[in-house]
Amino acid sequence: MFQDISLQELFKQQQKGELTAIDVRSPKEFQETTIPGSINIPVFTDDERSEVGTLYNQKSKEAAEQRGLEIISAKLPDFIHAFQQIDTPKVVFCWRGGMRSKTAATVTDLMGMDVSRLQGGIRSYREWVVNELEKANFPPSIVVLNGNTGTGKTTILHRLWENGYPVIDLEGMAGHKGSIFGHIGVDPANQKQFDARLIHAIHQYENAPFVLMEGESKRIGNVAIPTFLNEKKEHSLQLFIDLPMEQRIRNILEDYQPWNHPDAFLEAYRRIQKRIHTPVAKQIDNDLQTGYYSQAIRQLLDYYYDPRYEHTTEKYPADQTKHIHAANVDEATSQIEQWLVTMYS
Repeated sequence: MFQDISLQELFKQQQKGELTAIDVRSPKEFQETTIPGSINIPVFTDDERSEVGTLYNQKSKEAAEQRGLEIISAKLPDFIHAFQQIDTPKVVFCWRGGMRSKTAATVTDLMGMDVSRLQGGIRSYREWVVNELEKANFPPSIVVLNGNTGTGKTTILHRLWENGYPVIDLEGMAGHKGSIFGHIGVDPANQKQFDARLIHAIHQYENAPFVLMEGESKRIGNVAIPTFLNEKKEHSLQLFIDLPMEQRIRNILEDYQPWNHPDAFLEAYRRIQKRIHTPVAKQIDNDLQTGYYSQAIRQLLDYYYDPRYEHTTEKYPADQTKHIHAANVDEATSQIEQWLVTMYS
């Protein structure tokens, strides 16, 4: 007979790589929010879940259970096969540890697999995330990477992480690159997804002496950074990265590749077009339509992004800032590493 396990035991075994968490809810539910690191093997498709739910609400619990049993019985061989491809112990969960996770745990246990069920399901997990964020506690110092658009802040963060430094990638968690074009070509997160990713990172680095983050406003795309973390970030040391204009343009082209999403870029630009002086705004619009992306980016930096960014450097006192002047991302990363060694060794 399968056993129920707690959230604490789930996290402990996940961190050791000794367990695979399996979300057996429908694909739509899984996409909305799940426990980071879990995979989706649904008991019901989205349509099947809707059908069973309708029976539950309009007829009876018994009718819903009967229809649910008919559905899972028909797909049982494929369902079992999917579980058999996983060679670690497994824990299954649904919304609140009810019929779907019980069914999944029961049938896989009968097939001799090492399976458990999460107590309380993902509802208890979401309650835990909310409670943890309400504690408003993050002990490490924060080092914030700032810089004009195109200075490669995200790339630098990723390289520092690859080199073993503690990094929390807020844009990556949000699924948004932070600019008016930041949603293009990526999968934006909702608030529940962002909160879950963030709290796991907070726990991962709670004993680190410092953590690197990118300078962001309180909102990133669809999500908001918790107030306690945003305020601590604003009162932390700010590293301002300065790269030449030509290098910034190359960084933006490489990162965004607007030629792959020309219509989306034009649509996004037109949402801010009225904030730019009319003759320049028309020229940018024309450059985006005709594929002169380098020229369009140069003018967007000159007439929109750089002027909006000027106030950022002015709002921090001198003893809270350090400037990194470099020719490119590689050089900036190297300088930051040398400074971190000096500061925290």
